[in-house]
This record gives sequence, C-alpha cells and structure tokens, in this order.
Amino acid sequence: MRHGKSGYPDGVADHERPLAPRGLREAGLAGDWLRATQPAIDAVLCSTSTRTRETLAATGITAPVSFEKAIYDASPHTLMELVHLADDAVRTLLMIGHSPGMPWTAWELASNRSTPAAARLSTKFPTSALAVIEFDRPWADADPGTGDLVTFHVPR
Repeated sequence: MRHGKSGYPDGVADHERPLAPRGLREAGLAGDWLRATQPAIDAVLCSTSTRTRETLAATGITAPVSFEKAIYDASPHTLMELVHLADDAVRTLLMIGHSPGMPWTAWELASNRSTPAAARLSTKFPTSALAVIEFDRPWADADPGTGDLVTFHVPR
C-alpha cells in the first residue's frame, strides 16, 4: 500500500509531513476495503514517516506492526529484503510505504504482467492504492516474478 495523500505544510521536513484531509479519508476507505477483502492481516510493515503512520491509523488495521525506517526512500531490493524477513506464520502481510518504491516493488514481484490489474498498476500507483500479491512459497523466497498480482485497488 502507498500512503495516503500528504499535506505540504511550510517548514516541515519530508519525513514529518502529515496526511491531508483527502489522505485521511482515502486511507479510511482503503481500510474498509482491506477488512472486506483481506480480513486476516497478520502483520504490518510500515515506514516510520508521519504520513505512513497516519495512513495505518486511518485504515483501522490492528495487526502487529513493525515500523521500519528502511521503507522510507527504499528500492525494490530493500523492500523485498524486508519481506524475506517476515515470519512464516504470517499469512497476510501489509506493507505501507512510498512511491516509487512501492509501485516498483509490486511490479517486480508480479509474474502476471499482462492482466488488467497489472495494466492499471503500471499506468499509475496513486496515494492510498493497494496491490494484492499472492505467493505460493515462503516469504524468504518471494523474489521478482514469483507473485501473482490478484488485484490493484484505488480507494476513492
């Protein structure tokens, strides 16, 4: 998941930027969608930025959370390394991060790039968007091209 739409208050460093009202609303809609379609989120990996923390809070997801500074400004390689560390008992993992890392990582992980969901993901990965990728292997083996992009959802 990409964080919700952020605000740009004067004098606030990028890492500390909060969500805009639209971002809070759309992150809440994303949470509604997640609870309806992915009711058993077991763990969350979330960037340490203010806007990602506020996105997580607005979703209402209450799974155990690990706040990871490495997600902020991360490359797909770094994000995949974090996924590799997930406990095998975790069946559904939610990662909340930033662009371009989140869109690039979702694209890299997906093996099925000719689907309508992949076409939408490759065109634009807006704020609060979610890519759902399923794997048939342990997290440690989730490498480029090993996942199935099940859906791409933009809450509006």
